[in-house]
Amino acid sequence: MRIGELSRATGVSPRSLRYYEQQGILTSERGSNGYRAYGPDAPETVARIRALLAIGLPTETIREVLPCEGPAGPRPEVCPGLLARIAEIRDTTARQAADLTRTSDALTRYLTENEPEAPHGR
Repeated sequence: MRIGELSRATGVSPRSLRYYEQQGILTSERGSNGYRAYGPDAPETVARIRALLAIGLPTETIREVLPCEGPAGPRPEVCPGLLARIAEIRDTTARQAADLTRTSDALTRYLTENEPEAPHGR
């Protein structure tokens, strides 16, 4: 299957598919004509990549996680540390979210405390 066919089959742009290859999370073979040829499992791989991106994993982590993923989801028996790694990412994300909430709250307080008073009457 060529890149245009994979793009149509998955709804993912050719540019994104090329990016996935650059990142080492999708593979293709080059034909004698120089065109990329993807294997029959490529649509499923792209779907798994999209699902992992949707939960917030960066491509570096997807490269690490993808071999541990099967059609039905994670296979911890293949990669025993997989779920611990995902939990670590979750915990880091939660800490970052808490930091952002504190910053947002501080900015709101600052704005509230420093708002000019509305003029009374005319």
